[in-house]
Amino acid sequence: MEISRSGTNNNQSRAKISLEDAYEICRQETAKWAKTFYLGTMLLPPLKRKAIWAIYVWCRRTDELMDSKEAQKLPINQLSERLDRWEERTKEMFNGKLNDELDVVMADTLEKFPQSIQPYLDMIEGQRMDLNLHRYETFEDLKLYCYRVAGTVGLMTQGVMGIDPAYTTAPWSYLPDPSEAAIALGIANQLTNILRDVGEDRGRGRIYIPQEDLKAFNYSEDDLLEGRLNEQWKELMAFQISRAREWFARSEAGIKWLSSDARWPVWTSLRLYSGILNSIEQLDYDVFNNRAYVARWVKIFDLPLSYLIAQIR
Repeated sequence: MEISRSGTNNNQSRAKISLEDAYEICRQETAKWAKTFYLGTMLLPPLKRKAIWAIYVWCRRTDELMDSKEAQKLPINQLSERLDRWEERTKEMFNGKLNDELDVVMADTLEKFPQSIQPYLDMIEGQRMDLNLHRYETFEDLKLYCYRVAGTVGLMTQGVMGIDPAYTTAPWSYLPDPSEAAIALGIANQLTNILRDVGEDRGRGRIYIPQEDLKAFNYSEDDLLEGRLNEQWKELMAFQISRAREWFARSEAGIKWLSSDARWPVWTSLRLYSGILNSIEQLDYDVFNNRAYVARWVKIFDLPLSYLIAQIR
């Protein structure tokens, strides 16, 4: 299959790229922007890993509508219009109208791994929350945001991961539903992102840590905006990290239902991403002046350990 790719203006010729080349674009973008996540995808069979790359790039493009450097210079009405156009284009993609190579690889992915459009629309709605909502009063409020921008990813990808045939071919009628666990993993990942990116988000005027938690630990918005590293901040962050770990723990229960070729990659991604929380603790919670990440040697060491866990749980 060849895909027509438009130039930057009407006078430029239309280049032709193959479906495999389009998937390669998705692979490169995933490898560049999501190194830990990409490592997990490489443990999947080729067909599944390509589908996950396509979904990742769609999600990244959605996020960039609000968070790219270009987007941060635009007024709210233009950002809202961008999201409206993206939503319409997403609906067109699900209806078979394809505009570029990303649409084509997504159409190919949806053909191989059918799924609902709703998680995609929910993610766009999560981006809309960032238009006007820069504070969250309670964790329940924040949880809705986390579901929309990240829990939805679990729903998008669970069909690609698949259910273990031991369940689908069993003589009884029970079929496990990994949806809650998939959503929990997305929420855990987003809570981790929020804690890692506190310093960056404050520069955008956004505070995602719930207001009720700031009050409970006697740490003010001014303290956060100034990047004050005091005992209140450390206790607040310890509480937030504990909550994120609880969501990771919730997600673990559903991994055993996944197909055997998906359990190792999912355990690897879960363990490595939750490792960012360990890094935050090692930084003594100073996410204002440092970016927490998982060291390469830790990733290499964890691969066989995650494999063993995938076999016994």
